[in-house]
Amino acid sequence: MINSIDSHKRWLALYVLCLGVLMIVLDTTIVNVALPSIREDLGFTEISLVWVVNAYMLTFGGFLLLGGRLGDLYGHRKLFLLGITLFTIASLACGLSNSQALLVVARAVQGMGGAVVSAVALSLIMNLFTEPAERAKAMGIYGFVCAGGGSIGVLLGGVLTSAFNWHWIFLVNLPIGVAVYVFCLVLLPDGRGQAGNGRLDIAGATTVTSSLMLAVYAIVNGNEAGWTSGQSIGLLAIAAALLAIFLGIEARVRAPLMPLGLFRLRNVATANVVGVLWAAAMFAWFFISALYMQLVLGYSALQVGLGFLPANLIMAAFSLGISARLVMRFGLRPPLTAGLLLAGAGLFLFARAPVDGSFLIDILPGMLLLGLGAGIAFNPVLLAAMSDVKPEEAGLASGVVNTSFMMGGALGLAVLASLAAARANTLLTSGADSLAALNGGYHLAFLIGGVFASTAALLGAIFLRAGRQMPAHDD
Repeated sequence: MINSIDSHKRWLALYVLCLGVLMIVLDTTIVNVALPSIREDLGFTEISLVWVVNAYMLTFGGFLLLGGRLGDLYGHRKLFLLGITLFTIASLACGLSNSQALLVVARAVQGMGGAVVSAVALSLIMNLFTEPAERAKAMGIYGFVCAGGGSIGVLLGGVLTSAFNWHWIFLVNLPIGVAVYVFCLVLLPDGRGQAGNGRLDIAGATTVTSSLMLAVYAIVNGNEAGWTSGQSIGLLAIAAALLAIFLGIEARVRAPLMPLGLFRLRNVATANVVGVLWAAAMFAWFFISALYMQLVLGYSALQVGLGFLPANLIMAAFSLGISARLVMRFGLRPPLTAGLLLAGAGLFLFARAPVDGSFLIDILPGMLLLGLGAGIAFNPVLLAAMSDVKPEEAGLASGVVNTSFMMGGALGLAVLASLAAARANTLLTSGADSLAALNGGYHLAFLIGGVFASTAALLGAIFLRAGRQMPAHDD
């Protein structure tokens, strides 16, 4: 069994799995810094350039749930290696791209590989560490990678683009991908899928994947097409109809892709709702604060990355040990609630940052609170989402919580960006200068992000089952 390997190899395996996940998380943000260079080199228009980001988000969000279930059926290790292979080959194609079409298609394949890796890695970690104290510590490390990887990506993207060129933000994945693949072969035993009959719910997989992809497409294009346009409303309506069909299929099929009984588990259901709101708040912090520093304060890409460094250091300190001890001492609910409230306070501080703000007064305090909140809360959110499920459903639960984060982040960012733009336009028409109008829009986004985090904290405090870290399942 996967958790029968010795303790030393287990921890080495965790670090390798987290390196693979870090590569995926980095890629969601490392591209943003290089977009101007990519546009100039390959001749993208302002509208077509968004597909360098959207193609990745589209397939990533669409294949998370399917990737988790395939891992349950055919083996988590096998699917993880397949995902790393897909992602690494697609990274090579991105790095060698000399045309718009090749880059966009390669980014879509990257998203598929990234979805499989993200959905399966959490299952592998949960099965590697079944003792509560070790599991809490391992999830803290995983949580830091997920929470801090995005801001690390901005710094790395700025360094690589400045020192070399945009191609290297993709080519840097090659040695990492090869190393992760080789070390996983050495450290992880080859486990078979744990699903009883080994059948895949094709109808369910088709409907839910199509529904998620259409929803992500509508969300990421909402600002351009208009949220009340026929395209946006029509696509969201079709996505909702496909989701309803999927739920009907799952209620009747013998071997469902997603057993609906999973959501009768209180902690699982609560953690997924909290995850949606938390991801929306995190995306508001990361992307909107980066825009504030770059467009309002005039920071360079490298300065923006360095601006996130205090939050990263705090997240590292808490995620790599302190958060696990808090969970073991107080259970899941108090750290989750406290962390989300601290994050909300940090966002509320950003909602008052002025046009002529300084780093020490207007950025650092919010960064410290957000780093502290993320470091404390991410571990219990993930543990709650996985705590009640059986080992054979670990991949499924992992895919569900990752999908919740992805959907919450994509929807939250799109909605907040749309509201910020609308607010900025209103301020412009009322006579405000361009910087003040832009900053006013960001204030609204930060404010609503803070409300999201505070609401998530309230839901966790009310509905999350009390108690210490959940007992591990036997494999």
